[in-house]
Parts: sequence; structure tokens; C-alpha cells
Amino acid sequence: MAAVGEQPPSAARRATADPVKALLYQHHDLCERAVDPLEIAAGLEAHGITDRTAARFRHRDVFSLAEEMYARVPHDGDTPPRPTDLSAPRVHATWIVLVLLPGALCVAAVAGLRLTDGRPRLIAAVAGTLAVSLALRAALRRGPLSAATRTTGTWTWTCWLVGYALLGDGLLAAALAGGPDGLPDGTTDGPWPVTVAPVLALTLACAPAAASAHLFAVRARRTLSDSRGLADFSASVRPLLLGVFALFTGALAALVALTGAVLEEPAAYARTLTLGALLLLARLLAVHGCTHAPTLVLSAAATAQAAALATLFAGRLPGCGLLAAPVEAVVAACGPAGVPTMACGTGALALLVHATRRLTRASAHASTEQPR
Repeated sequence: MAAVGEQPPSAARRATADPVKALLYQHHDLCERAVDPLEIAAGLEAHGITDRTAARFRHRDVFSLAEEMYARVPHDGDTPPRPTDLSAPRVHATWIVLVLLPGALCVAAVAGLRLTDGRPRLIAAVAGTLAVSLALRAALRRGPLSAATRTTGTWTWTCWLVGYALLGDGLLAAALAGGPDGLPDGTTDGPWPVTVAPVLALTLACAPAAASAHLFAVRARRTLSDSRGLADFSASVRPLLLGVFALFTGALAALVALTGAVLEEPAAYARTLTLGALLLLARLLAVHGCTHAPTLVLSAAATAQAAALATLFAGRLPGCGLLAAPVEAVVAACGPAGVPTMACGTGALALLVHATRRLTRASAHASTEQPR
């Protein structure tokens, strides 16, 4: 007779003979809902099961273990099978129009600013800002840039960062000169200069950003179907991620050069490329289910920019001149663009490192739907 608290010998032999049974019981819901073994493999990885762990269940990797679990759980015969060609692109005209719309509306808004003066310019600026904002929200709700979980905080910090790209450098330069002596008038030579080229380049970059996100999602899922281990999948997806990131950065650099030349403004490569990289990486992570890190990094970058302006104005108070010394040193070395470049560049680097860890996991691509 077995002692209290011990398994009977027959039960121990059954557990030893069938090590997958307990795992099936633990993840029964996952296996029952899955439409193919790949979804089970991604779910197991999300629960911390690695290829090394799979060896304890007498399998060479998680994918092999998932195949057995999928085969041993009955499935509803009415469940539609997943398409076999996961790499087949599904490009929809709707989201193509949506990602092109912000850039088109921004072009119209910039034309309105350049062709009007006085009150009509103010009306054009307000109407253009509202139209571009609504178009951006629509582009982020459909297609490859849409995330299942929407966070208001991310949108708020994004608006601040784009707004700083438009008004921040001018305010910083005016504050260093003792101003500003008036509100922005939409020109580059007013009391509060406005830099339009970076914002125009970023709105036009919505299209290459969507194309990059679509390419990454489709190719990553094809790699998932071809891989035979988690390490194999990660090693294949990492260069894909870096390649997509480089592709977007190159497209944005071309747009920065184009908008600077057309608007006859200096091509602000450093601050625009770092901000664009930060926004792309934040969106890619959000699309694939990681929302905490993007919100944290975006808020940190926006807070750093706000703190730079705040300390500069606080330095005007009696006895508080030292507060403005760090910002003044950065501006003296790199110009007003040094502040957003440092803030967004640091954030982009942090998100790139994070993305190479999170977006190279199978669980980041476990969605059963193709990019919309």
C-alpha cells in the first residue's frame, strides 16, 4: 500500500509513460481553440516553455511537442482551416488609402499656410491640424498599423512628440534669446519659428511605415511555418526585423530630403529620423501585443523634451540660472535640434533592443488573422 501523499506505483508509471498528458490538461483550452500546431507552439512559448523544456516531454523542440498536443485534442469539425500559405500578402485598398491620407492632408495644410496670411492662415492651421490628426487615427485603426489593444496614453505622447517637432525647436531657440515675443504665425522667421518639413515628412512616412509593418508580419509568419525550433525562428526573424527597420529609415531619410528641398527648409535628418524610428518601433511593438514598453518610452521622451523647456524658463528666476545650464550646453554643442534628437534617439535605441527580444518570439506572431 502506498504511503499517504505518494502516488501509487501504477499512477507513477502512467505519468512516466505519458509525460505530455499533464501538459495537455494544463493547456487544454489553448489546444482546443487552436486551428493549427503553430498556434499551440506560440502559446506554449508565451507560458515559458522552451525547446530545452520540450526535451523533458521527449520532444526535440516546442514545435514537435505542439504537433503531438494538437493531434491528441479533438477539434470541432466546423473550425475553418488556416490558410496554408502564410506568406501570401493581403493588401487591401482601404488601408492603402488610409495610410496615404495623412500625408495628402498635411500637404494641403502646408499649402494653406504658405498661401494665406492673418486670420485665414490661423483657420487653415487649425483645420489642417484637425484633419491630419483624424486621418492619423484612422490609419492607426485599420491595416498593418492597427493594434488590438488601444492605449490613450500612447496617442497623447505621440501627439506631444509630433507637436514638439513642429513648434519645439523654435520655442527653444526663442527662449534662449529671451523670447518668445509672440505666438507662432506659421512662418520660419517669426517670433516663434515653425518647422514644417519634419512633420510633413513624418505624415508622408505613414505609407512606408505601413508597408514595413505588413512586410514584417507576413514574412515572420511564413518563417514561423517553416521553423523547427524557437531558436531557429528567432535567428531568422531578427535580421528580418532589422532589415525592415533599415528600409523604413531609408524611406524616411528620402522624404526628409524631399520635403526640406520643396519647402526650402534645412533637412532636419537627425531629429526627424530618430523620432520616426521611435514611432515606428513603438507601433510595431503595439501591433504585436506589447504596449507597456512603448508607452513608457514615449512618455519618457516627451517628458525629457518638456523638462528641457521647463528648466530653460525656470532658469530665468533669480538664483535658478543653473537649472538651464544643461540645456544651454546641449544647444551650444548641437543646436536646438540636439534636445529632441537625444530624447528620441535614446528612446528609439531602447525600443530597438526591446523589439529584437520581443518581436523575435513566436508568441508575438500567434494571431490567427492575416494583417488587415
